[in-house]
Amino acid sequence: MSEVAFPPLMHGHQVSGSEDPFDTACKKAILGCDAGLVTYNLAPDTLRAALVFAPEVPLREAMAMLPTCGVGFQNALGALAPPEVAVQLEWQGQIRINGARCGALRVAASSTDPDTVPDWLVIGLDLPLWPASEDSGNTPDETALYAEGCADVEAPALLESWARHSLHWISRWEEDGGHSVHSEWRGLAHGIGENTKRGDLSGTFLGIDEDFGMLLRAEDTTHLIPLTSLLETS
Repeated sequence: MSEVAFPPLMHGHQVSGSEDPFDTACKKAILGCDAGLVTYNLAPDTLRAALVFAPEVPLREAMAMLPTCGVGFQNALGALAPPEVAVQLEWQGQIRINGARCGALRVAASSTDPDTVPDWLVIGLDLPLWPASEDSGNTPDETALYAEGCADVEAPALLESWARHSLHWISRWEEDGGHSVHSEWRGLAHGIGENTKRGDLSGTFLGIDEDFGMLLRAEDTTHLIPLTSLLETS
C-alpha cells in the first residue's frame, strides 16, 4: 500500500487492526495534540479516518466542520472517480453514492454547550470499500465504494484527497463566513423537500439555517434542529 502524504498544516497517524481512528483522535485531542492531526485506518474493506480541529469560535459555529468535510469528501471522490458517479450528503452525516448510503461522517467535541468555544472537535469518516455481503439485494439502500464503479480509486489517494479538499473548504469557510460552503452543500444535499424524521419530530426537510441547523416543517410549526444534536460522546 502506498504511503499517505498530507497537505501542509496536517500530519498523519496510522492505526491498524480493530483500532478506531475516530476514538484515537478523540483521545489524542483530550491529551492536547495539535490541530491538523489525521488519524486513519486503511483496512482492505474499509477506509476510516478522523481530523482533529482546535476551534476558535463557539461550538454552534464550529459544527460547520461536519458539512464542510462532507463537501470535501464529495470533491475528493469527484476528482478520482468516473464522472458518472454521483455523491450526495445527508444532513446527519451519511454519504450517498449513486443514491444508496455508503458510509458516513461523524463528530465529537470537548463540550456540548453551543455557546462555548470547545477545546477540540473531531470529524470522522467511515467508508466501506467492499460490501459486507455478496448478496446486496438484501440491503438495496446500502452500498460500498467499489460496488459503484470506483474500483480504481485507491484508499490512500482518496484519504489524501479528502484531507486536501477539506482543508480548501475550511479556508473558504474562514474567508467568507460559510457562504460558499452553504451554497456548495445545498447543491449536494439529499432529502431537501422530503418527509423525514429526527428523534420524536417528523415533517418536511425545508433546508438549513446559517449554522447548518435542520429546518423541519411539521404542520403549522417549523422546528430548528441544531447540528450539535449529532455530537457523539467521546
